[in-house]
Amino acid sequence: MKIAGIIGGSGFIGSYNVKKFLEEGYKVKVSTTDLSKKDKYNHLNQLPNSENLVIFELDVENKPQLENFLEGCSIVVHGGTPFQLDVKDPKTELFDPTIKGTENFLELVQKTSGLEKVVFIASVAACNTSFPLLPPHKSEGDQISEEDPPFMSEEGHPYAQAKFIANQTVEKFIMDHPNLDFEITTVSPVGVMGKALSKREDSTSMGLQFLFKNKIAPNPFIQMFFDNDIYFAIVDVEDVAVCVYKAATTNGIHGKNYLISSESYKVSDINLMLNNKEPEGKPIIVYRNDLARKELGINFNPAKVPLNRFSE
Repeated sequence: MKIAGIIGGSGFIGSYNVKKFLEEGYKVKVSTTDLSKKDKYNHLNQLPNSENLVIFELDVENKPQLENFLEGCSIVVHGGTPFQLDVKDPKTELFDPTIKGTENFLELVQKTSGLEKVVFIASVAACNTSFPLLPPHKSEGDQISEEDPPFMSEEGHPYAQAKFIANQTVEKFIMDHPNLDFEITTVSPVGVMGKALSKREDSTSMGLQFLFKNKIAPNPFIQMFFDNDIYFAIVDVEDVAVCVYKAATTNGIHGKNYLISSESYKVSDINLMLNNKEPEGKPIIVYRNDLARKELGINFNPAKVPLNRFSE
């Protein structure tokens, strides 16, 4: 039985990744920052095949812990950066664990024998830190694909900046190490929507859907969404898990970064669908998913699928 290590496997996206790998017959190692906080990961023990699940305590900045976690893994999925809108200290809460954690990880995976695949769950911020707004060189009606040059603004949210820099770190590592014994592939999801597998209350994706559903703006950033009725790109969390699995089990895609996106709707229409109503407008495609459909074989769900599932 092959072992898949999933860093950040108890979160919103991570839980679906764990579910997928367990279903596919893998033994799954999952990291948690604190083993004593069982409410963070107990839901994973209710998944089918959970007898093949092992929970590890891991601080990604702690090299000995990380080295112990990686031992024996043939696949490692790194999605250990929680999406946070409200940050008091960007350096300690975001930049250090995201960037230093990535650097530590890249240093240690080179020493992990038997490793076949590494999958990074980056973010749409890896190509545009202004998300959900367009980068300044794009206008409404334009589309964004993997061929577009990545855009970073120092005015962007600290989370977006951290994810952008971390992805640049990965790309530089790939260029500097042309003869690795394993493949590295990245997936970059847009706004991930759907229903959580846990009852945790710290999921930003769940929180954002709650805000959209109830037209609540706790800060000027979210208020801007409503005031301008912006287009927001959506992808189903279940589709993200399928993409991660396909990226981990498809050979010959070393160095690729796949945009993971379905449709974009105006926030007013997202509000309607989250309340089980039909949207008034039509969806558009802002972030293209051609590469993921072609090379990973993904058929993306329409945006209403995860939004309706959340509303249940």
